[in-house]
Amino acid sequence: MTSPAAPATDPAPARGGGRVDVTPSRTAELLRQVRDEGRPALIAYLPTGFPTVDRSVEAVRTLVEHGADVVEIGIPYTDPVMDGTTVQRAVELALESGTRVRDAFRLVRAVSDAGAVPLVMTYWNPVLAYGVDAFARDLAEAGGAGLITPDLIPDEASEWIEASDRHGLDRVFLVAPSSTAERLQLTARASRGFVYAASTMGVTGERATVGDRAEELVARTRERGAELVCVGLGVSTGDQAAQVGRFADGVIVGSAFVRPLLADGPWSERLAALGAVVDDLAAGVRRAREGASA
Repeated sequence: MTSPAAPATDPAPARGGGRVDVTPSRTAELLRQVRDEGRPALIAYLPTGFPTVDRSVEAVRTLVEHGADVVEIGIPYTDPVMDGTTVQRAVELALESGTRVRDAFRLVRAVSDAGAVPLVMTYWNPVLAYGVDAFARDLAEAGGAGLITPDLIPDEASEWIEASDRHGLDRVFLVAPSSTAERLQLTARASRGFVYAASTMGVTGERATVGDRAEELVARTRERGAELVCVGLGVSTGDQAAQVGRFADGVIVGSAFVRPLLADGPWSERLAALGAVVDDLAAGVRRAREGASA
C-alpha cells in the first residue's frame, strides 16, 4: 500500500524508510511569503550564455530589477526536446558562443546577489557529465536554491535526491495533464520547493491561450500531497499571468523573455524591451487575486 502523501516541501525519504534533516527550502519560503502578500510568484527563465555569458548576466539582473521573484537559469543543451523554437534558437546561440555548464553558476550568483531566488533548469545529461555530487556542491556554493529537471523522473533520481539532501538543495520535478494519481503523489513526495505543473502537453513556447486543464492539474496535484504548485508552458502576457495566478503558487514564463533578446537592434534596446515584458507580467501576477476572499 502506498503511504500517505507528504507535502512537496517535506524532507525526502531516506534509505531504510526514515527521514533525513535538510536545509529549509528557500524557494518554498519565497512562495509562501508572496502567497501571504496575496499574489503568486513570477518565475522567469533565461538560458545561460545567450547571446553571451556577460550579456546573459545583464539579462537575468534585468529580470530581477523588473519584478521576477525566482529566476530559472537554463543550461544549453544540444537536443532540447522539450523546448520550442524561440528557446531552441537562444540555446543554439549560447552553444555557438562557447557556453559551458560552469557558466551557469555565474548567473546563479548574479541572481542571488540581485535579491531573487536562483534555480537551475537543465536536462539530466549535463549534470551526469559534470558529476551529480560535484554539480550539487558547486550549485550550493554559488548560492543556488535548487534544480529543475524536466527529463528526470523521481523513480530514476535516487542519486540526485541523495545529493540534493546533502547540499540542502530544492529538487523540482514535473507533472503533466496526463499524469496519473499515483504519479502525482510520487512526484509531490519527491519534490522539494514546488511541483512544476506543465499546463499543456508538448513543447514550450508562447500561446494565445493557456490550456484550461492547468487549473485541474494544479488541484489534482495538491490533492496528492503537493503544498506548492507552479504552472509553466505557454504564459506570455500579463493577462495570462493573472489568469494562471488565480490558482497557481507561481507563474513560470520563458519564451516571452527570450523573444525580445532575439530581436535586432542595440543590446541596450533589447534589455529595455525585456524589462517592459517583465513589467507587464509582474503586473499580471499582482492583480491575479484582486477581489479574492480572504
